[in-house]
Amino acid sequence: MPGALWMVPTPLDFGGAAQPLGNVLPMVVIQQAAALRHWVVEDARSARGFLARVREVVPLQTPMQEMSICELPRPQKGSSSGLVAAARWDELLAPALAGADMGLASEAGLPALADPGAALVARAHALGVAVRPLPGASSLSLALAASGLNGQCFAFHGYLPTSAADRDKRIRELEAQSKAMGMTQVVIETPYRNNALLSALVASLKPQTMLSVTSGLTLPEQWIRSTPVFQWKHDAPELDNRVPAIFAWLAI
Repeated sequence: MPGALWMVPTPLDFGGAAQPLGNVLPMVVIQQAAALRHWVVEDARSARGFLARVREVVPLQTPMQEMSICELPRPQKGSSSGLVAAARWDELLAPALAGADMGLASEAGLPALADPGAALVARAHALGVAVRPLPGASSLSLALAASGLNGQCFAFHGYLPTSAADRDKRIRELEAQSKAMGMTQVVIETPYRNNALLSALVASLKPQTMLSVTSGLTLPEQWIRSTPVFQWKHDAPELDNRVPAIFAWLAI
């Protein structure tokens, strides 16, 4: 029988001061992570850092130097992970096909949700490998819950275009969709462009549209603000360009 692919959430304190692991992850996640020998991860270095934190709470069943830690394929710019050959996914899933449990982890949060890993999960299903998601924080769900915006109808759009003209056009398109459907729109940005995106949103959205920004989730200095755009125009803060942020808006 094949092993299972465990979807292991990691802390959201990426880019900030590491928090005690027991404060940000359930014990079942820490225990399961400590039991796994085979990993497929977004980034091997951050995965080893996570496992070192796990080791401080629960002894690892396999010494880290004896673990298999493989990185997810990085598709070429402009392509999707679905274009990676099936044989490559099968190679990564070989330990599970041989009967061993495996872990899938991203740099922060839930793998395959606003992070890489979905194609590996899809291939696991196709090959009959059981997929086992573990409970843990998702920055998207936490930010949406804390925003006060519509959590019954929302869409996550990932990253907006980097070109200023294309980005502003896309913001206005999403605002119109939000108005027509009562839909909260959610996007993310590379941290060093946090302030550029905030400026673009404030400039492009209509004054009465509700804009919510969440920064540094689970960190002691986490910061959440939801107000109409016209208020942001008067006192927009300087965001930390080292810490991930979530941006959401609802046209009313």
